[in-house]
Amino acid sequence: MFTGIIEAVGEVAALQMRSGDLRLYIRSGDLPLAEVKLGDSIASNGVCLTVVDLPGDGFWADVSRETLAQSSFAEAKTGMAVNLERAMLASSRFDGHIVSGHVDGVGTIVAMQRDARSLRLSIDAPENLARYIAQKGSICVDGVSLTVNRVDGASFELNIVPHTAAETTIASYRVGSRVNLEVDVVARYLERLLDARSLDSRSGGITMATLAENGFMKAK
Repeated sequence: MFTGIIEAVGEVAALQMRSGDLRLYIRSGDLPLAEVKLGDSIASNGVCLTVVDLPGDGFWADVSRETLAQSSFAEAKTGMAVNLERAMLASSRFDGHIVSGHVDGVGTIVAMQRDARSLRLSIDAPENLARYIAQKGSICVDGVSLTVNRVDGASFELNIVPHTAAETTIASYRVGSRVNLEVDVVARYLERLLDARSLDSRSGGITMATLAENGFMKAK
C-alpha cells in the first residue's frame, strides 16, 4: 500500500529482456535504502515493484508481461526518470490517498498551460477508466496522488502546484507524454460490490438510480 506522496526521483539504469518479460535496475537517487530488504515493494512511476536485488545505489525488479501491457514500462528506456515511494508502514502518517500500485492503464498528456505559479494538465484516459474519474476525486498519475479539477468524458484536468512539479517527474512532461494511471480504489471496489449483487448488471455499470436504491444518494 502506498500514499502517492513521492519520496525521490530515480532513474532506469539498465534493462534486461527475459523470455518476454523485463528485469530492470533503478538507481534510487535520494530514496533511503537502509531499511529496504529483498521482497519489499517500491512504487516506481506508480507501479508496485518487488525488490529482487540491492546492489547499493538502487534496486533490481522484475516487470511481468501483465504490467508491461498495462503501464508505460513497455516503453521504458535507460535514463528514464521514475517517481519512487516505499510501501507505507502501519505507523506512518497517512498523506495523499490510498494507492495500491496496480496501474489501470496509460493516459496521454494532451494540453499544458500555466496558471499563475501552477501548471494545468489535461490528460486523455482510456475510455474504460472514464467512469471511475470524478471531479474533486483522487487519481494517481505516475505514482503521484492528485486531485481531479474537471472531467469531460474520458479527459480530465489537474492542477500541479510548484512543489509537486519540482519533486516529481511532472516537470519533464510534454504534450504527448504517456503516464501511468491508477483510479481511486474505492470506486473500483464499489462497482465490483454492486456487480456481485447483480444490481443493474444488464446496463453494464452503476447508474444514479442504482446509487439511490442502495442508499448512496437521496432519490428524487
